[in-house]
Amino acid sequence: MIRHSLRRALAPLLLAPLLLAPLLLAQAATAAPAAERATPREARVLFDQAVKYLEANGAEKAWSAFNDRKGAFVKKDLYVYVIDRQGTYVANGAAPESLVGLKVLDSVDAAGNPLFRHMIAVTDKQTEARIRYVWLNRRTNHVEPKFAWLHRQGDYILGVGYYAPRSTADDAKKMLDEASALVKKQGITAALARFNDQRDSFVRDDLYVFAINLDSGKFEAHGMNPKWTGSDASELRDVEGRALVQEMLAQVKANGEGRVDYVWRNPVTNAVEKKRSFVRRANGSLIGVGFYSE
Repeated sequence: MIRHSLRRALAPLLLAPLLLAPLLLAQAATAAPAAERATPREARVLFDQAVKYLEANGAEKAWSAFNDRKGAFVKKDLYVYVIDRQGTYVANGAAPESLVGLKVLDSVDAAGNPLFRHMIAVTDKQTEARIRYVWLNRRTNHVEPKFAWLHRQGDYILGVGYYAPRSTADDAKKMLDEASALVKKQGITAALARFNDQRDSFVRDDLYVFAINLDSGKFEAHGMNPKWTGSDASELRDVEGRALVQEMLAQVKANGEGRVDYVWRNPVTNAVEKKRSFVRRANGSLIGVGFYSE
């Protein structure tokens, strides 16, 4: 049952690159070689500069500046792009020759989500927003989580996107500590509801909390795939055949906590990667957070 669920959950990730292929190929054909990864702070600085430039100089001059691949608005792997409310690029610092004038309204990200329709919808109600999506990183040639700052001005939406930092062991441990604290403070029922809410802070980049009932072996929460809740996790094996959940349950029942190494498909990159999960007993449940180490 869980294998079928996994296949269904990953189907959009497998199909979406085919839908994106024309757009990505057009960009790859003209864009500069993959550049150094910028930080979230650098992305925010460039975004603020672009917004101020647009407000001070108007659309025509701004589009010209944003489309200059050697100009001030292309830094490391950051660039400014602008779409109109019909979903057509009027500026794109990564590949202006290929993308300006291209209508991308119905294009999706690598998870199958309607990225540009979402940009338009989220800026309908506010002039500034930040969104999350998954996109091909030309630097790593992997699909990775990406964030974008968006600003609406008139009939145009300006954006600057940046790739999320890859989570570490310390990040996973910190989230597990936060999850344990939440169980103690609010009780397991309230905590499980938050762990299953993909809009909550317990689902972040490639990190999420999962919970398994110690008696039944069934999922009580899974931040990346909440629909797995109630399904049997005890017989779940990784791609190498390792009974990872049985090992997790044994460690938690014997020691109260533990860690398990296995190989798992990263739902963000769609690649099979090495993973380590830290697990802990919380009342009658096992809660865990894992990170991918490639």
